[in-house]
Amino acid sequence: MKIKLTICLLAFLNFYDAQESITYQKPSAEILKLADYERPPSVLMNNKKDWIVFTYRPTYKTLEDLSQQEMKLGGLRINPVTNISSSATYSNNIKVRKINDKTEVQVKNLPSNPKITYTSFSPDEKKLAFTNTTNKGVELWVIDLETATAKKITSDNLNANLGSPYVWYKDSQNLLIKTLPQNRATLIDSSKDLPTGPIVSTADGKVSQNRTYQDLLKNPQDEKNFEILTSSDIYNVDLNGNLKKVKDQDLYSGLSFSPDGNYLMATTIKKPFSYIIPLNRFPMTTTVYDMNGNVVKTVNEVPLNEVMPKGFSSVRTGKRDMGWRSDLPATLVYAEALDGGDQSKTADYRDEIFTWDAPFSNAPKSFFKTKQRYGGTSWTNDHYAIVSEGWYDTRNTKSFLVDLDNGESKVIDDRNYQDVYSDPGNFNTTKNQYGRYVVDMKGGKSYLIGAGFTKDGQHPFIDEMDMKTLKKKRLYTSNLKNAKEEIIDILNPSKGEILTTQQSPSQYPNYFKKNIKSNKTEAVTNFVNPFESIKDVYKEVITYKRNDGVTLTGTLYLPANYDRKAKKEKLPLLIWAYPTEYKDKNTAGQNTQNPNDFTFPYYGSFVYWTTKGYAVLDDAAFPIIGEGKTEPNDTFIPQLVANAEAAINAVDQLGYIDRKKVAVGGHSYGAFMTANLLTHSNLFACGIARSGAYNRTLTPFGFQSEQRNYWDVPEIYNTMSPFMNADKMKTPLLLIHGDADNNPGTFTLQTERYFQALKNLGAPVKMVLLPKEAHGYVAKENILHLLWEQDQFLEKCLKK
Repeated sequence: MKIKLTICLLAFLNFYDAQESITYQKPSAEILKLADYERPPSVLMNNKKDWIVFTYRPTYKTLEDLSQQEMKLGGLRINPVTNISSSATYSNNIKVRKINDKTEVQVKNLPSNPKITYTSFSPDEKKLAFTNTTNKGVELWVIDLETATAKKITSDNLNANLGSPYVWYKDSQNLLIKTLPQNRATLIDSSKDLPTGPIVSTADGKVSQNRTYQDLLKNPQDEKNFEILTSSDIYNVDLNGNLKKVKDQDLYSGLSFSPDGNYLMATTIKKPFSYIIPLNRFPMTTTVYDMNGNVVKTVNEVPLNEVMPKGFSSVRTGKRDMGWRSDLPATLVYAEALDGGDQSKTADYRDEIFTWDAPFSNAPKSFFKTKQRYGGTSWTNDHYAIVSEGWYDTRNTKSFLVDLDNGESKVIDDRNYQDVYSDPGNFNTTKNQYGRYVVDMKGGKSYLIGAGFTKDGQHPFIDEMDMKTLKKKRLYTSNLKNAKEEIIDILNPSKGEILTTQQSPSQYPNYFKKNIKSNKTEAVTNFVNPFESIKDVYKEVITYKRNDGVTLTGTLYLPANYDRKAKKEKLPLLIWAYPTEYKDKNTAGQNTQNPNDFTFPYYGSFVYWTTKGYAVLDDAAFPIIGEGKTEPNDTFIPQLVANAEAAINAVDQLGYIDRKKVAVGGHSYGAFMTANLLTHSNLFACGIARSGAYNRTLTPFGFQSEQRNYWDVPEIYNTMSPFMNADKMKTPLLLIHGDADNNPGTFTLQTERYFQALKNLGAPVKMVLLPKEAHGYVAKENILHLLWEQDQFLEKCLKK
């Protein structure tokens, strides 16, 4: 092993110069054939399931797309010219079809060179609105589905910097829009200005637990620009483009109509802003107006929230999760913490849920109290509500059926939410008379759609629940052979009509209408497989044990022409994984992989390399378990190594691989995993780590699922940090990072500093920074070059 490693190191060092000047490259023909494909359209269906909308977009963005103007403010990334997120993904075509027809209809009169996003059906589901981004800004369009004709409604002056710039009125004839203020101030370019003073921040002595956020405000100029870019006027616009002003300029972060359409709730951002947290924790005021724009009631005022108690089950104080009840004309529902929002405090009840009827002249009514943290309420069309609560430390989730007539409640579900085998599924929903989604109950019956993971494989199901007795009756279990079925919707419970998708390793996912009583199936879509060159790749979900008895799984791929019986050739193995934390061994060992999933190669996996003669273990299970009072990260490193050793042993025992030629890779926390495995084990010949964080002292107030801060457990932060152990790392490592990473904690600096440490300590390492990429990579030039870099690296370290 030492001789092999030495040869690999020499080859690695000879292959790479200290600094390379390189242009964009493309991967080998086998990989390029898979990577350079035409993306099938995305499917959008209305609630009635009588219309299908097909949206088409390029397979990748381009560097030109990523090179637009951008300002990073308050956690946002904004194009200040077009006034929409600089990371928005656009479609460039739309086709429509009635579900019973066979061919799609091209929508007429679309804008030239369209950049389409924010699509939504009108309440009557006869129209589809969307925004189009021009070189100057964002405009609103509406499609008449029956005629498949698009119509421009506004000029390109909408403000989408805080999300969708429009909301449908209940009548489906008007829309509420956010526009740029008429007298908008000029943005400040402070790049050449001399500062007028220092930047000063203060702390008042209160303890808080704030993570490391990116793209925050940094100075008074940022504050002013943030205010300019997020300010809007509010107008009513009809389908002929006629405008009527509704509200004057303000920083509108949220707009929603009451179910009956008689009230508008508007949330606005207030000062003071903050330099240490993003805009969702800035001060906000929520006010309800009537349809004439008159104030009915200010229903919530939230102060600046820079101080948060420790723990994932802690919340801010005051009214939160405020929204309209979907089953009543105009009633608000919200939660308030009874424990000060601090999970460390002892409390009989954690949250109280209130309802508040418009016009809010009476006091709010207490609706329910939860012993754990409130998780939300699903309203029904039959005098019931379903309230959920949960607690992170125990991974418990609980739901209650509340009788709205007498207030009595029954426990529906009480389980570990990571226990997928006991997951009862989700209630099927429908639209009520207000056009709002509610749990569909008819004759005291409701229906649950479950993913159906079991120890014997995945079998999606439909259960009927009697809401009086809570007894369930299994109506349908999917038992397709050599294919996977996913239940999307129950179209008609009495007739047994459902909507599903079906797929297999070589069959692209397509929609089907199915009758579960007659078992008749009718295809709704017919998308072809864009990856024909790997349709014969061997695929199997393998199950194996860790040294402590925990059951693990992974999806194994072998080259199409590999002789699995003779096993004469021992293949190099690539493992792609991502660690996940659990509180007990049973849930950690459950299998959520299905061998009949469509094989979809993309830059986030190693599946491409089956075409180059590699075995691939994709999505290998890497559980990190901490039972009882022990936290998962208390034994992170030994569990990580045990997971890796078990995976290699499992594939080696099948006789397919040369265990001296194994590489490991991962993205984000998977990159952190990769660096630790190369540091603390001799299992791998090389590794690929993308967009990771390697020094946990730079994320001192928690990371991933770690709630404790650095000063609580400094030894764990230090031990888990590959940077702190860089002197132990001698295995070839390819570090890749987007140079504009926007993910909390994974600053590009993390990779740059780790590379410098490894380089100066003599480790064989290469760093590739992809221009203008955020945490996920999107530009075609960068992705193809990424695949080329990985291919060169693996060929050099594993094959040569």
